[in-house]
Amino acid sequence: MDAFPFRKVITPVVCSLLLAAGGTACSAGNEAPRDADTTDAALTGTLTGGGSTAQESAQSTWITALRDANPGLEITYEAVGSGDGRANFINGAYAFGATDSALGEDKGALSAARKRCGGNPIQVPAYVSPIAVVYNLPGVDDLQLDPATVSGIFAGTITSWDDPAITATNPESDLPATPIVPVHRSDNSGTTKNFLSYLAEAGSFPADPASLWPVEGGIAAAGTSGLVGAVSQDEGTIGYADNSATKGMQVARLKVGSAFVVPSAEGAARLLSISRPAGASARDLALDLARATDDPSAYPNVLVSYLLACPTYDDPATARLVKAYLTYVLSEDGQKTAATEARSAPLERDIANRAQLLVDKIA
Repeated sequence: MDAFPFRKVITPVVCSLLLAAGGTACSAGNEAPRDADTTDAALTGTLTGGGSTAQESAQSTWITALRDANPGLEITYEAVGSGDGRANFINGAYAFGATDSALGEDKGALSAARKRCGGNPIQVPAYVSPIAVVYNLPGVDDLQLDPATVSGIFAGTITSWDDPAITATNPESDLPATPIVPVHRSDNSGTTKNFLSYLAEAGSFPADPASLWPVEGGIAAAGTSGLVGAVSQDEGTIGYADNSATKGMQVARLKVGSAFVVPSAEGAARLLSISRPAGASARDLALDLARATDDPSAYPNVLVSYLLACPTYDDPATARLVKAYLTYVLSEDGQKTAATEARSAPLERDIANRAQLLVDKIA
């Protein structure tokens, strides 16, 4: 029997971004990633990649910043979701992929990428953002939730907004007896996997983290825009989305240690600083996030989105363009632009520099 009395599916909206992008020549040795205005030579050609919808706002800012540089270069970024981004990278349809969940040995994704690339693929963090828990409850503008309560809501065991678990952390709020309607992603989503990882580690969610939502019922919405739209339209709903897409929405504070914390770039950056590397190879900068932290200066419900590339390409022109594109994204200018416009957390320079050393080896 479903945990919720009904199920609703939102139709997907696929976004494709076409940009005239500026690149940089490749940095060498131990140099930091270069900014957009350090182009040594104009680049021309076309490049196609895509995946993560969470990166969509950041990609838009990178597009804006790079549009006037290298007018002969066109890069198409298709925001089709992390699952399709990984699949299209593995099957060769994309020169680079974007995923909110690093490739791993589960389900053979990493092995398949090795076959496509002729060796271990390059995985570098490119975009770091808090995942906000958004809700639609008129008159309740300051909602405080602990991880166990969030887990109960999305598992379907807490079904009313005046449940004692919610009122316990919101003693000053007049919570209505409105049914809770959780909204989750219907597509193969890295945001979902990151959110479930947070619930599993911090809130004891009764299912393993996965890119596809594991609990029946509620509202299923395709993509970040679909989920945000569903929560915005229907009273009593609650969902999860990249913080960059939640402007104007009600956002819950999550309990970390003894404090209730709002999603912020600073909190996301703090979490990365206390997390450990978990890469499967020397070309892999995947991170093991400290989601169960009790440090109130950190925000543990975080998405780290990666870019995927091959260390070698059959076409030297493709290799050059992939290297130039990734170099700008990792640059201080690229990260600051995304932080300003997409409210992401800029990569720490140490992480960005280590990522750039891998990008420099693309040939």
